[in-house]
Amino acid sequence: MNSIEFAIKMERDGEKYYREQAENNQNNSLNAVFLLLAEDENGHAKLLENEQEKITYDLAENEVLADANNVFKDRGDFKNKFEKIPDQLDVYRMALQMEKDSIELYEKFFKEATDEHTKKLFGYLVKQEENHFKIFDNLIALVERPDEWVEDAEFGIREDY
Repeated sequence: MNSIEFAIKMERDGEKYYREQAENNQNNSLNAVFLLLAEDENGHAKLLENEQEKITYDLAENEVLADANNVFKDRGDFKNKFEKIPDQLDVYRMALQMEKDSIELYEKFFKEATDEHTKKLFGYLVKQEENHFKIFDNLIALVERPDEWVEDAEFGIREDY
């Protein structure tokens, strides 16, 4: 299995995982986020398949991160809506790790690529996966902060929430 075939399989696995999570979150805003991510992973797989088949493709910028942020805008108390699902934080952490692994793999493939066209594709995929990583990093912060955040001068300077 070459790097392109491996990357296609990884993207299809990611798409499947995000669709399963969308199904598990049908009654909340995360359904839309997981569906956006699943579609993004599907798009990445198609790009890779086009590369494999030597079909021309366009590396258009993707607005998944902006769309995901819009899903949570004006939603009120985020924590109360999602704490009913005890393993949800584990899902976010697993997805975060998957995205981190994808970034590392695509960076490796980028370094190993011998032609500029393939190098450009893997550079693009690194940026896309970094956006996915930010989504889950932010989701984890949104869920964890209410339990960890203490607003009191005696606890020192805190970053903006």
